[in-house]
Amino acid sequence: MTMYPDLEGKVAIVTGAGRRKGLGEAIARKLAEDGVKLVLHDLGETKGDMAPAHGVGASEEMAAVAEDLRAINPDVTTFQADMREEAQIEAMVAHAVASYGKLDILVNNAGVGYLFGPLVDATQEMWDTVLNVNLRGAFFAMKHAVRQMQKQDIVEGWGRGRIVSIGSRGSKSGSALTSSYIASKHGIVGLTRSAAIELGPEQITVNAVCPNHVTTGLGSWQNEYMAKARGQTLEEYLAAMRGRIPLGRVGEPSDTANACAFLCSGQARYITGEAMNVSGGEEMH
Repeated sequence: MTMYPDLEGKVAIVTGAGRRKGLGEAIARKLAEDGVKLVLHDLGETKGDMAPAHGVGASEEMAAVAEDLRAINPDVTTFQADMREEAQIEAMVAHAVASYGKLDILVNNAGVGYLFGPLVDATQEMWDTVLNVNLRGAFFAMKHAVRQMQKQDIVEGWGRGRIVSIGSRGSKSGSALTSSYIASKHGIVGLTRSAAIELGPEQITVNAVCPNHVTTGLGSWQNEYMAKARGQTLEEYLAAMRGRIPLGRVGEPSDTANACAFLCSGQARYITGEAMNVSGGEEMH
């Protein structure tokens, strides 16, 4: 059912959307239900320890996600790009414009959430991979999306463009064994706030969504890693997590997707520079 009719015919890129049951897939699905034309992005191939199978969407899986979404909205294409390479990000934006004639929405969802471990064991390659994908990639995607949005007319009651970046509870609070990830997600909030000030006069809104833990495929790996690191069983770790959340459950992909769709809609046209918690009350600032 269409919840936001003003999204009908809009064009969106959703990065990191090549895995079934992932956050990107859920966000893309929700936008497709509201009539948004989509470019699904993912890396498309594994690249050793820095991009293992549990962390990236392979081209075959991304194609399958796209085919699933075409049952909702036929206007779905895919694009493989390494978020560490600005030229590939620029080409992704060009692909969206070549496919659909414009670009209205960017959802910065691609991220590395699997290079965990003690700070003293971190390598330069690990740090660079996390920061270059999670933060630098989001910055360059924003840069090239905005360049296109600036060429487009302002739509009455909606604006000229929407940028939504996926942060984390880790955008606001720290945790052990995740220093580079936490640094990158704090950076997303700073980037969001600065860009919102700069782009507000052009009627381009810039916001972040900050979910707590979501048990996607990658989330399941994270649960197992953290439980082992803390000397807990998986059941003990999950029970402790639920105990910290006032609503008593971990996040679901649809929770984040619903927040993204709202921020992309005309109902959010006066909201910019925000880092919206979607955490069941676990994070309140």
